[in-house]
Amino acid sequence: MPRFWLFALPLALAALAAGVWFAHGHYAPRSSEAAALAALQQARYPDPEGRSQALAQWSGKLRVVNFWASWCAPCREEMPDFDDLARQYREHGVEFIGIAVDTPANVQAFLQRQPVGYPILVGEGGADSLARALGNTTGTLPYTLVLDPEGRVVKQHLGRLPRATLDAVLRENLAH
Repeated sequence: MPRFWLFALPLALAALAAGVWFAHGHYAPRSSEAAALAALQQARYPDPEGRSQALAQWSGKLRVVNFWASWCAPCREEMPDFDDLARQYREHGVEFIGIAVDTPANVQAFLQRQPVGYPILVGEGGADSLARALGNTTGTLPYTLVLDPEGRVVKQHLGRLPRATLDAVLRENLAH
């Protein structure tokens, strides 16, 4: 009988540990994600003219939040599509917000060459930290989030977001 317990007790403890790990990972509230979304909601960044803008001003809308930089080729490539979609969906209450992980001078120079019709904010290095907290663990740009009117993430995308993909996500979320 003692040999049975030498085998059964470690097995039972391993099963208990696995159960606790599974329950914590799948059923525990994602407090870090909630904190990051709250930080996004409370964030204030200057626009290219230096005026402080609160991201909270766009609460209650379906939002596309795009972290980008002027030196990032995929960022520059997707901006004309984002600009077109922003104009197309504006009347449906969708708001696009670009947050530059860049310097004010670089953002201003870029926007003179390639203007967009949606708000651009200059987050510099702080925006990179926020993007990482929101799921961009590699720090790669571009990084795009689509948030529903309640502020929940409905789409995360690392890298260039194809126009058709973003269009489908917006249509699906406007239908709800």
